[in-house]
Amino acid sequence: MTEKNKIIAGIGSALIDILINETDDFLEKAGASKGGMIYVENDFIDQVVAQTENKPSVVPGGSACNTIIGVGKLGGSARFVGKLGEDESGKFFETDLKNNHVAPVLFTSSSPTGRVLSIITPDAQRSMLTYLGASSEIQPDEVTDQCFEGASIVHLEGYQLFNREVTLKALNAAKNAGARISLDLASFTVVEASKDILGTLVNDFVDILIANEDEAHAFTGHDDEMKALEALSEKSDIAVLKVGKRGSLVSQAGRVITVEPKGIETGGVIDTTGAGDLWASGFLFGLVNGYSLEKCGELGSMCGYEVCRVVGASIPEQGWERIRKLLT
Repeated sequence: MTEKNKIIAGIGSALIDILINETDDFLEKAGASKGGMIYVENDFIDQVVAQTENKPSVVPGGSACNTIIGVGKLGGSARFVGKLGEDESGKFFETDLKNNHVAPVLFTSSSPTGRVLSIITPDAQRSMLTYLGASSEIQPDEVTDQCFEGASIVHLEGYQLFNREVTLKALNAAKNAGARISLDLASFTVVEASKDILGTLVNDFVDILIANEDEAHAFTGHDDEMKALEALSEKSDIAVLKVGKRGSLVSQAGRVITVEPKGIETGGVIDTTGAGDLWASGFLFGLVNGYSLEKCGELGSMCGYEVCRVVGASIPEQGWERIRKLLT
């Protein structure tokens, strides 16, 4: 496989992440959904942030963007498609992509750049309040086949399902470009809101389907994880079920691989923000480089663990050095 068709392209919400550590009581008062995501107005985020005495961390984010930045940090060919505001946050976002070896394909809007407030509770869970802003204004005619030209895999975040016309255009453009399509279901709230179309879209377009236990249950109706995995695999070539501290399960062509968690013996998990996104970074990078599914899962697990050792979805360079040892 040439470098050109090792490209992993992502499309999703271009967002700025605001991260605060707070209590469950604070979370409840903010009206957030524990472990989930709800949409709010821009000024509501400011109101909630004003109630905390803890200093927020501010970094570029968005689920698919986190995944694609991870691919770039692993040394892969990475591209991100999204929409920004014509503001300082938008400039900050684009500069960060380039600094992380990601080729930007960015459209602009007069609306503010989107933001996500992630409230991190002592159990390391993150609950999100999201203002999409400019990121939700991407238009179907902006998403062309050229956005994904040369890509081996096109990765979509589940949140994109709220913009159905753009999602359908992106799925068709990715197929026209000859790419495999990866979909991370992102949140059980997304799955519940998209049930009327999600099954058909996955069946018709998706080659790699990634879900955690809550998302898989919402999608398949199965509490039993093996039944849920089987149901996921019926609709896609590769199905991934992430089972938290116990690792993950990967299914392809009737074969199920158990991926052990990394770092479980050393602990150190302080924040799960970006864990699933970075898991996808390692797994997809492995796929385009011809690794075995076992190795892909191991790399995904390592990326997911390293991001849980810090606040936010940005793994420090020391973490990437540990991850890259798996590539040799």
